[in-house]
Amino acid sequence: MQVPLFGVFLLIYGITLLGNVGMIMLITIDPRLHTPMYFFLRNLSVCDLWLSSTISPKMLRNFLAKRKSISYTACAVQMSLSIAFAHSEGLLLTVMVYDHYVAICNPLLYTVTMSRQLCKQLVAGVYAVGVLDSVVYTCCTFGLSFCSSNIINHFFCEIPLLLALSCSDTRINEIMIFAFTMCIAVSIFVTILLSYVYIISTVFKIRSAEGRHKVFSTCSFHLTAVVLFFGTFLFMYLRPTSSYSMDTDKVPSVFYMLVIPMLNPLIYSLRNTELKDALRRAMNKFLTNY
Repeated sequence: MQVPLFGVFLLIYGITLLGNVGMIMLITIDPRLHTPMYFFLRNLSVCDLWLSSTISPKMLRNFLAKRKSISYTACAVQMSLSIAFAHSEGLLLTVMVYDHYVAICNPLLYTVTMSRQLCKQLVAGVYAVGVLDSVVYTCCTFGLSFCSSNIINHFFCEIPLLLALSCSDTRINEIMIFAFTMCIAVSIFVTILLSYVYIISTVFKIRSAEGRHKVFSTCSFHLTAVVLFFGTFLFMYLRPTSSYSMDTDKVPSVFYMLVIPMLNPLIYSLRNTELKDALRRAMNKFLTNY
């Protein structure tokens, strides 16, 4: 199965690179997309690109290599980077919900509220929290002793599996990781829930059916991305290590680490007329010049 899997994940990684790099370039070069919504979307693509790139190259190499190994340091770095970008992505999705809330519930104050300075501060805060999470999780995991099995039955280094391999008492580490995850998850959940409650109540006050459809269409893309990402992420991390299955749980972890970064550009561009128009203008400009 290793050669077919190599082909499948190479295709996934190729689509991820093409979609996210294309999204970043399109939003950067088109002045009409220099709005808070697309500023956050560009940073989401940056997170997707780095998240996939911390996992895919090593995984693809191991599919074809006879000796499939990773050093202790490389494992720590891989896990640290993947956590930083995964958590940053989750927080960015939350910030994007707030952006939708302001745009729909307070449209007249939108440009004042979502100023360029505030957008930069929000993104900087997202990355800062992502790095902080990464440090806490990595220290909790690699502060343990690994003196028995050194075989990682997975595509990449992940917290639940490493905790299961440790010969130390992991109860305190599990409690810390669970508590930290719960604090972040509850904060994100409350923010998203309250924002969508206000959004839905505002949408029902819109008299135009076309206006309601446009708002629901915009929010549905984001809600799809939120459900896919947080559903698989919480399934992995809000469980005791004893319930972790090294074989069956590869699927959800690979899904949120590799498949979702591939899907996000497709989800946001599928029915987004502004992105389609921007792509059309970019293609016409390219063909005109060459």
